[in-house]
Amino acid sequence: MIYIKEYKTEHGIIVAACDEELLGNIYSEGAIILDLEKYSGFYKGELLTEKTASERIIPEELHSANIVGKRSVEMCITKGVASQGDVMRVKGVPFLQIYRVEQ
Repeated sequence: MIYIKEYKTEHGIIVAACDEELLGNIYSEGAIILDLEKYSGFYKGELLTEKTASERIIPEELHSANIVGKRSVEMCITKGVASQGDVMRVKGVPFLQIYRVEQ
């Protein structure tokens, strides 16, 4: 299951998604910190199946996204909003930060 939360802005939708079992944990490696405990409220929206969560990702409406976890990251790659080369890792946990730059 994946937690997904959407924030509507004038520029488009900001999506936060996190694999359920990762929420509430802290992962750090060097200068990179994924604090899914302190910022759990940012990610903790609806708890959805991978299929239903994937239906919420609409590339044309996406302004930015913070995506954490293997299933959540794979969902975004499958939807075409990121590629495998965009994936970063901290303590083995994959994550994405996606930003659409307005022209």
